Amino acid sequence: MGHDRFQQPAGAALRSHQKTVAGLHLGDLLTDVDRPASMTLAAGPLTVDFSRMLGDPTTLHLLADLAAELDVPRQLAAMASGAPVNTTEGRAALHTALRASATPPILVAGQDVLPDVARTAARVSDFVEAVATGARPGSSGTRITDVIFIGIGGSDLGPRMVAAATRQHHTRQVLAHFIANVDPAELDAVLPRLDPSTTLVVVISKTFTTVETLANAAAARAWLVEGVGETALSHHLAAVTTAIDQAAAFGVPADAVFGFHDWVGGRFSLSSAVGIGIEFAIGRTGMRALREGMRAVDTALLDDPAPQNAALLLGMLDVWYAQYFRAVSKVVVPYSQDLALLPSHLQQLQMESNGKSVTADGDPVSWPTSPVVWGAPGTNGQHAFFQLLHQGTHLVPVDLIGIRSTIGNERAELLQANLLAQAAALALGRTASALETAGVDPALVPHKVMPGNRPSTLIWLPDLSPHSVGALIALYEHATAAAGFAWGVDPFDQWGVERGKELASALLPAVTGGPVPHGTDAATVASLAYLRGY
Repeated sequence: MGHDRFQQPAGAALRSHQKTVAGLHLGDLLTDVDRPASMTLAAGPLTVDFSRMLGDPTTLHLLADLAAELDVPRQLAAMASGAPVNTTEGRAALHTALRASATPPILVAGQDVLPDVARTAARVSDFVEAVATGARPGSSGTRITDVIFIGIGGSDLGPRMVAAATRQHHTRQVLAHFIANVDPAELDAVLPRLDPSTTLVVVISKTFTTVETLANAAAARAWLVEGVGETALSHHLAAVTTAIDQAAAFGVPADAVFGFHDWVGGRFSLSSAVGIGIEFAIGRTGMRALREGMRAVDTALLDDPAPQNAALLLGMLDVWYAQYFRAVSKVVVPYSQDLALLPSHLQQLQMESNGKSVTADGDPVSWPTSPVVWGAPGTNGQHAFFQLLHQGTHLVPVDLIGIRSTIGNERAELLQANLLAQAAALALGRTASALETAGVDPALVPHKVMPGNRPSTLIWLPDLSPHSVGALIALYEHATAAAGFAWGVDPFDQWGVERGKELASALLPAVTGGPVPHGTDAATVASLAYLRGY
């Protein structure tokens, strides 16, 4: 569709509708007592409340029409069937297969992938259980008490986030430590507290070539060798990778190497063997529940008609605000400290997926794509950036995430009251006349006016069980893919990330005193001179 992508009939209808919506105020729209019920949808165990969006039930239907016009539902179905929707790499994007039931088969290159998925999952579960129970001890014969997971990006953010989010369901058989940053400080803060003889190090890298991961892994390996000796390493190393030979050369025994497929992108991979850290935290039963929660939303994505499809519409809402309101960012605010890392995970999931300026066909886009994603837990964010949300000059849509089961705890009830209060304040604002009626000093009235009409989406989890957390992750995965398909980009490649890795590898010798690569720009040459002291 090229530059006319949003000028087809449904896109044009939505643009005309937006002109009407722009003249309305949420303060007036929310006087309709039927509005919440007509704009609240289910996605597995989740409840997604769109009633505070800029729009009305008609808007949701028009967004569904736009999705159909842009072929989004068909592409989502193709994704789940194993079609090569990652067009630039000629690959499937089949993360849904990682939590699918055993039937019907899902074919990639004519082969059903589900039996291998099940075998790998069973191997991981058996290994985790053996380590956690002491059936697979350290080299001294003593049970492993601590496991260090070394990865970065999709090999770290998702698993680290889920392990934190499911804190109340941890088995506590071992302690998990996640390391990603190549800054020595992160690993150095952990190692002195641990005993090498009771520590397992798990290296997570698809190709076993990720520079930051290998640097941290080498440091951890040296620490193990110093503590238990080279010959005992096999008791203390495991890997999640497709590079079996490189893992073996590193010292990982074959029965402690777990693979995953090239049709799983890193940021979509936490329900694969990459999520081994999650399983160490919540055990086999918890991991099964996590995948079941994801599957519930996978099923809803494919079964629910577009106007009632929460994941599809959540993704189309990103399109609505970016394309029709020119919003350049959105904020995610979980009202749960256990979900504190969710904004970081979503930053990678959404911006690495949809932060593109060309279509899947390689043509330049002439429309906005992914918003900048940011956020922090409530109520902390209220005392940081909510001032801008309420009275700033930018339109910033907000995703507010609440946990229903916390009702009954005094502080948790205060947390929920804050969530509801912020949603209301964002939507309704506060007028000058209301302030004057309340007796506010006239000189202060302009400073206290809140325009309102600031949109939010409320996503409710029934609890913070693995099942509910899995559903939340799948909801955002599918919303991300839906938005990417609507924008016409490939949501499953990340060539911008790859370029930075190439340059870092080329510059490392120069940082350590070697020659500066030919063609290096003047600013980088000057920075290298500064680092090297001349």
